[in-house]
Amino acid sequence: MTRTKRTRKGFTLVELLVVVLIISMLAAVLAPRMFRGLGQAKADIARAKMTIIEDSLSRFQYDCGRLPSESEGGLEALLVAPPDLADRWMGPYLKQSQLLDPWGNMYIYISEGQYNPGSFDLISLGADGQEGGEGDNADIVNL
Repeated sequence: MTRTKRTRKGFTLVELLVVVLIISMLAAVLAPRMFRGLGQAKADIARAKMTIIEDSLSRFQYDCGRLPSESEGGLEALLVAPPDLADRWMGPYLKQSQLLDPWGNMYIYISEGQYNPGSFDLISLGADGQEGGEGDNADIVNL
């Protein structure tokens, strides 16, 4: 009598479970590092957008002879001409989307700066949209 050898094709349940366990352990170690870097990247993008807004405010000041006031809507003056400056306004200086931080909140414009006396402040409230905070929730201010 001859016996035929069967060649195994596929994996056993134990082998599959071991592979799933290894992948899960790798994901548990690597995922926090990836998300930590994502929060820092958003903070860097917020600072870069602040630089663009600062440049637009400088162009507004050059064209109109002054910075926008908070009573005119602050940064909205970069999109739509204030009534008293319609003849000198050369905008729009920005797109609406450029006035949003990476978390989808409007930048806060303060014409008489507390952080920058004699100039203006731009503030992003971070991921939580609340004043204060630490880490990803920390406020970002132009300096």
